[in-house]
Amino acid sequence: MLGLKARDSASQERIRDILDGRDKSLGYWVALALHGLILLTAIAFAVSTVPELPEHARIILTWFERIAVAIFMFEYFLRIFAAKHPMHYIVSFWGIIDLLAWMPSLFMTAGGTVALRLLRLMQMVRILKVIRYSRALQRLSRAFVSVHAELALFYIIALFLIYISAVGIYFFEHEVQPEIFTSVPASLWWAIVTLTTVGYGDAIPVTLGGKLFTSLILFMGMGVFAVPAGVITSALVGHEIEDIEESLEKIESSAEEKAYRDRLRRSKSND
Repeated sequence: MLGLKARDSASQERIRDILDGRDKSLGYWVALALHGLILLTAIAFAVSTVPELPEHARIILTWFERIAVAIFMFEYFLRIFAAKHPMHYIVSFWGIIDLLAWMPSLFMTAGGTVALRLLRLMQMVRILKVIRYSRALQRLSRAFVSVHAELALFYIIALFLIYISAVGIYFFEHEVQPEIFTSVPASLWWAIVTLTTVGYGDAIPVTLGGKLFTSLILFMGMGVFAVPAGVITSALVGHEIEDIEESLEKIESSAEEKAYRDRLRRSKSND
């Protein structure tokens, strides 16, 4: 029984390594195939929205979607089987993403336009699966996790600035343009596109006070929304340094181990 359990554990670990792309023989090819499948499903979904698409093309896309769903479903249950703690995986972020990669397609026949659109939108969650198989994206994900507190503080400040901007432009422009800046909630749209320096031009200030206020908001927007890029870049560089140090430690330890074995071999030969 103990031998069977050990063999079971080893096979489960091998499956995890293959699915996560760590296995030396099959990991790369499995990750590449899943990458390609995710990309093709995204392209297929975009093509399926073309109104004048021929009927035979829609049938091909439908069958391709069914095959992709079957593969994603098989991968999901295989991960549950191979997980050290299946329930931890099921309720984890990646477990939910893997579930949403195939489950919405099973309910695409649900009635109601809103429900159908929501299910179609949830299908696109499978694109996030790419992060699981990309080391660069994994490093970016680690960077986001390491600076999540700083980013949360930034977004709180950004929301506060958006609200203040909406209130300010409402007071400056409401009397002159009551049909555009009808209320503070309606002014939030102007605040968002102005702070992000997009400026669609559908709502612009005409008063002197409104223009001066807008100039101030634009300068603040350029400064405030550049902060996350710096924070994330710093975190990425920090993780890169950690990875390099870890690699150097491994190289040093392997070199020391090799030197020790050489000394041991020489001492035995001398004896």
